[in-house]
Amino acid sequence: MDNAQLLKGVLEGCVLAIIAEGETYGYEIIGALEKAGFEEIGEGTLYPVLTRLDKNKLILCRRAKSPLGPVRKYYSITDEGTRALNEFKERYRKISSSAGMILFGDHALDETKRNGGKL
Repeated sequence: MDNAQLLKGVLEGCVLAIIAEGETYGYEIIGALEKAGFEEIGEGTLYPVLTRLDKNKLILCRRAKSPLGPVRKYYSITDEGTRALNEFKERYRKISSSAGMILFGDHALDETKRNGGKL
């Protein structure tokens, strides 16, 4: 199974969650992703995600001079982005719970079968 497809499904939500913690820039986002265990995320993966989030008005992007020199793009979450993040978290929780029951044999799977496929 291709890890890239699985990763693509959760990366936008994770990036939004990082930005929701406070204004940040690309290199910091990559660092936070790496710290969480997403070791192979580079600029070529992150910046298209940031562009999509900005285009969909889920984040704001501003340019400002970095304390270390060159101009940086700083990202912050919008109200719409906060709503999208909360919706993503709920969908992710439901999907990961369902998948966990099937993949790891959680006892709740038996309960689901008894209830006609409903938890």
